[in-house]
Formats: sequence, structure tokens, C-alpha cells
Amino acid sequence: MEMLAEGQTNNHSSEVTLSDQTKINSFSKLISRKDLLTQTLSIQKQDKEYLDDLAIEIEMLDDEGGNEVKINYKMGDTFILMKKDAVIERVEEDLATVDSKIEEIESKIETIDGELEELKKYLYAKFGDSINLER
Repeated sequence: MEMLAEGQTNNHSSEVTLSDQTKINSFSKLISRKDLLTQTLSIQKQDKEYLDDLAIEIEMLDDEGGNEVKINYKMGDTFILMKKDAVIERVEEDLATVDSKIEEIESKIETIDGELEELKKYLYAKFGDSINLER
């Protein structure tokens, strides 16, 4: 919400009820939650891009040693020496996990967007131009 510009008057003389204030607070909380989810989604998409690049790099490794080629694979803060096939399997599992997290986050954002639209409709219908819900 923004303050009215100097010289501008509030044409709507609607009182803010407890219910209205609760809806305004809910709107604010949903915006904050959406922002947090959007940041998390961005991180997950970066992780997916990293894993996709890693899968391509592993496939491009020479097959001279076959499955005996060992690769350092990062698990948490540690690197573990693993066979190429095990690393490929692990990367595929990690990709599946990241994909499911991305889908879950996108679903939550979609739900929040629906709730925000409903609140906007109600609040703009009641307060008109005297409330600013846009960013």
C-alpha cells in the first residue's frame, strides 16, 4: 500500500474492518511467501542446469577405462571418488529430485497466485484506487 500523493484525496470513505485488515495482512504474507518460493525456484533451476551440464561432461569422458574410470562426485561439502556408472546413476537421481522440487514449487506459486487474485478482487472492489496492491 502507498500513501496518497500530496493534494490527492481519498474518494472512498470505506472503513477498514477487522476482516479487511486480515485480508490485507494475508495478501502481504502471500506476497512474502511467493517471493521466497521464487528465490528457491531460481536456486533449484540453477542446480538443474548444473546437473544437466555435469551429465553432458560425464558422457563426453573417454571410455578408455570403461567403468573403471573414477570421478570425484560432490556430496554435500565432500567429494567422493566413484565409478563413472555410479556417478551417472547418482546424477540421474539428483536430476529427478530437482525436477520434482521444481514442480512442487511451481505448483505452490500457482496456488498463491490464485489466492492473491481473489484477495485483489475483493480489496479493489471495496477500496478502489485508495489501495495499491501492485508492485
